[in-house]
Amino acid sequence: MLLLQLLINGLQVGAQYALIAVGFSLIFGSTKVFHFAHGSAFTIAAYVFYYTYSVAHIHWLPAILAATFAAVLFGILLDRFVYAPIQAHEGSFFTLFVASFGIGIVVQNVIGMIFGRSFVSVATPLSRSIEIVSGLYVSPLSGIAIVVALLFFFGLQFFLMHTHVGMGLRALSENPELIRAYGLSPRRLSTIVFALGSLLVVPAAILSSAGAGLDPAIGHHVMLISLAATIVGGVGSLRGAACAGLLLGMAENLALLHFEPQWSEAVTFIVLFLFILFRPSGFFGRAIAS
Repeated sequence: MLLLQLLINGLQVGAQYALIAVGFSLIFGSTKVFHFAHGSAFTIAAYVFYYTYSVAHIHWLPAILAATFAAVLFGILLDRFVYAPIQAHEGSFFTLFVASFGIGIVVQNVIGMIFGRSFVSVATPLSRSIEIVSGLYVSPLSGIAIVVALLFFFGLQFFLMHTHVGMGLRALSENPELIRAYGLSPRRLSTIVFALGSLLVVPAAILSSAGAGLDPAIGHHVMLISLAATIVGGVGSLRGAACAGLLLGMAENLALLHFEPQWSEAVTFIVLFLFILFRPSGFFGRAIAS
């Protein structure tokens, strides 16, 4: 029964990790920007939801909308006013990474000053686990996480495959000049990519706040998962990032069968290390946009 319990928990966590990883992979695969502040978008969305729902006692729907607006606005502003000026002056990959890393540290400390550095969580009726059979407890959040992840993945895939802008996003990393020939702006497409990538972390941020809880440093864990899933799944492959996120979530929870909880995060490094050694191209081969 313990194994089944961990499998169910792993599916919930894996669905959240998949959303986070696909958002990062979409941004990195399209723009080649190592968006370390992706974890900050997650943190901002989670804490905005926590404040509006648990502190201000606003209805859950406006709270979700506020969290979504905050995360997407953060991604757009970061692209427009931090990354774009650096790229305009032919900033290197490392320069962009340092800028993103600095923004991540600033966001973590600002949130710590506003909300404190202690652990917080959002109590909702859906957070309570229900005993399905003797010894097996399932939270409604598990089903919600899986359904929401599937809806977002299919929606994103449809957008990328069947819309003019979506096809432009897929080509952004390959040939920006060709995009201009079709009347699209690489700068505008970059902003759309950051908005979409930031949007994808919102469901995971809300579900995490209502499930596992939050602290200001949670963005670092989000980045670890994003980076590991991108490498394990294959750089540039959204399908690979989703599968890798699910794998990492399952692995972290199944590790609890044999290890103490504080060691569960080490499983991510082990999986990443094994893939780097034996399959560096990840699940889906060479780095291509998918």
